[in-house]
Amino acid sequence: MSRHRQPTFTLTTGPVNCYPEVLQGLARPVLYDYDPVFQETYERVSRKLCKVMATDEPPLILQGEPVLGLEAAAASAVSGEDVALNLVSGVYGEGYGFWLQRYCKELLEIRVPFNEAIDPASVEKMLAERPDIKVVALCHHDTPSGTINPVRQIGEIVARSGAIFIVDAVSSFGGMNVLPDDVKADIFVTGPNKCLGCPPGLSLLSVSEAAWRKIESNSTAPSASILSLSDWKTAYKASEPFPFTPSVAEINGLEAAVDRYLEEGEHAVWARHALTAKACRAGAKAMGVRLWPASEDIASPTTTSVTLPEGVTDAALRGKMRDRYGVMISSGRGETHDKLVRIGHMGPTAEPLYAIVALTALGSALSELTGKAYDIGAAVTAAMEVITKAE
Repeated sequence: MSRHRQPTFTLTTGPVNCYPEVLQGLARPVLYDYDPVFQETYERVSRKLCKVMATDEPPLILQGEPVLGLEAAAASAVSGEDVALNLVSGVYGEGYGFWLQRYCKELLEIRVPFNEAIDPASVEKMLAERPDIKVVALCHHDTPSGTINPVRQIGEIVARSGAIFIVDAVSSFGGMNVLPDDVKADIFVTGPNKCLGCPPGLSLLSVSEAAWRKIESNSTAPSASILSLSDWKTAYKASEPFPFTPSVAEINGLEAAVDRYLEEGEHAVWARHALTAKACRAGAKAMGVRLWPASEDIASPTTTSVTLPEGVTDAALRGKMRDRYGVMISSGRGETHDKLVRIGHMGPTAEPLYAIVALTALGSALSELTGKAYDIGAAVTAAMEVITKAE
């Protein structure tokens, strides 16, 4: 038997807790995938996703959490003749280079410190110097840093170059204003397990006509494979077969999430995420905690990252917050591990009052660990001022 009790509040950057409607959707009967009711459900959900993602064609739904979609995008769109450019501002952006390197002829990189964002001018300069670049990859919200990149400006630049633009929007889509066509993404990868409030289990990919041409001309693009995009191109149609068994329960949960999102309205959802993060940042600064991003202009609306004080470890702080106060938050990853901790504002926890919960637990735990009195009252006051001014 575990010596740990379940946390009272899971305020992480993923997995996130599910919306109640999603849990109800997951509890629906699991039908045979070729039952006409499920085939109709799958097509209906796919077409609803067109509304959510503002696309003409339904996105692909791959049957695995978004790391599957990200790897599949590289495997399908990148050939052994390609020069690829990876834009690195954090751990996940850096990691994408491993997949690009596996498939491309040459991998180029623009890298900035992991508390900064990519400068669009540097991308424009690189593309001018290397017109042979065929693929550009960007992580919009590099979650282990809690920073966002200027994806629209970069998308405009990449579009003018004619290169294929792969965008990782896993932890930004659904929580802020980022849509595939708007940012000129050729392959836009996300999932419902962050801001849409679903469990991890599906990838969603919007693929442009240019990307499909690139994939279809790539002799090494996988087929009859878990990594294949082509196999799923027409699977959304009730009349077409599935390449393999889809996750029936996950599709039911996804439909509940999509219905909830459409009912609340995208702008209301984005505003709720942004307000929660803004309140959390204000409270953190008021109690004397330093934000990780070099500028608040690049701080994510779905994650608040704070720098660990000297002498405080990630394990000690997160353990204290969880075991004493029942609040579970996220650690850094890779290069940011033991340098910061992260409070997630995604899906059901993108509610402003959860910022108060996180701040009180954070300030109390830091006070215990450091012997310094962090001003929790100031933090709550600052956060509440942000919340009340928004009403």
